[in-house]
Amino acid sequence: MFPESFRELLESPGVCVLSTIDPDTTPQSSAVWYLLGEDGKLRLSLNSTRRKLQNLQRNPRLSVLFVDPENPYRTLELRGRAQLDLDEDRSFRDQVGAKYGADLSVHDGPTDERYIVTVEPTRVREWPPPA
Repeated sequence: MFPESFRELLESPGVCVLSTIDPDTTPQSSAVWYLLGEDGKLRLSLNSTRRKLQNLQRNPRLSVLFVDPENPYRTLELRGRAQLDLDEDRSFRDQVGAKYGADLSVHDGPTDERYIVTVEPTRVREWPPPA
């Protein structure tokens, strides 16, 4: 699904930029943490109070941009749709936190829910393009 040449970037503890569509159709972008699963799927953990999750619940179209911190002219863009699943036991949230050495529960209120956002790409673009 993803170019093998970007695997190290996708497995690194960096950030990606998630863009969603606000109700007025303008883009909304946020830097987020991510996890590349053993199944090769890219997933995010989002809190139910965040605008980006609310946007995805209304309109699942998204874009995700990775910028290589070693070479900012090397990028990977994914366009597609989000599959949203409730992270009932918050175990996925904890997996993402473990990758980044952080406790994500500090960002959750007592009634907040967590969702697993699985990115289903319809377009994958790398820059520079493969030779």
